[in-house]
Amino acid sequence: MKLLRYGPEGREKPGCLDSEGQVRDLSGHVADIAGDALLPEAIARLQALDISALPVVSGTPQNGLRLGPCVGQVGKFICIGLNYADHAAESGLDVPPEPVIFNKWTSAIIGPDDDIQIPRGSVKTDWEVELGVVIGKGGSYIDEADALDHVAGFCVINDVSEREYQIERAGTWDKGKGCDTFGPTGPWLVTPDEVGDFNALALWLEVDGKRYQNGTTATMVYKVPHLIAYCSQFMSLQPGDVISTGTPPGVGMGQKPPRYLAGGETVRLGIEGLGVQTQKVRA
Repeated sequence: MKLLRYGPEGREKPGCLDSEGQVRDLSGHVADIAGDALLPEAIARLQALDISALPVVSGTPQNGLRLGPCVGQVGKFICIGLNYADHAAESGLDVPPEPVIFNKWTSAIIGPDDDIQIPRGSVKTDWEVELGVVIGKGGSYIDEADALDHVAGFCVINDVSEREYQIERAGTWDKGKGCDTFGPTGPWLVTPDEVGDFNALALWLEVDGKRYQNGTTATMVYKVPHLIAYCSQFMSLQPGDVISTGTPPGVGMGQKPPRYLAGGETVRLGIEGLGVQTQKVRA
């Protein structure tokens, strides 16, 4: 099932995508794609619905009909750094002996096609296509063998990053990761039964039509079950928490010479089976 949130910013309604590519309204069955609506039993109730009987929402999704972030009321936006060996190499860094955890502030979250805003004074705003994992059933000290039981679904994330803020200014990575608009999420939350092998998904990103990232989740160092189990050692995970699992090579910082966003560009990115995002970059 492809769950989504549609409508004006801050007033999104819950919906799903039908087999014809139309949005169907889920307002009569769930208040939002958020919180307890992501628990396994709640997802099962939605999957049991006759989608063809749900009200059709007028407009074409991502072409006149705005989609918001595919999950609402996110409590934690957890990110994993240097989780692709080839990306670590282009960054001039070793693969870490344990997953690197940092945060994006939830105020960074925007819809999949909303504009990216370059922060004031930024000179190194970068892009990163990433596989997002949305937690359904929460928990602490989750066993890796049970980790997938805690997944509500998967989505596309652009982990937009300001490299000067992240690397060259004192402190943690967080200050370069959580600027407003730095977390496009969606277009939809795809339940695991429709994703297939999440360890072999193609993911890519283009800027103004030029492809910079062209990778696969097969080269991910720490896989999804391990990341869920690992993160749950340091914090309880709750329904609607998002884990962004790292990016393949091809980021702006890794170009020779480096190539960063300045405003006026169009960024387009996607993951096999999970949809496509398109963002205009505003200075």
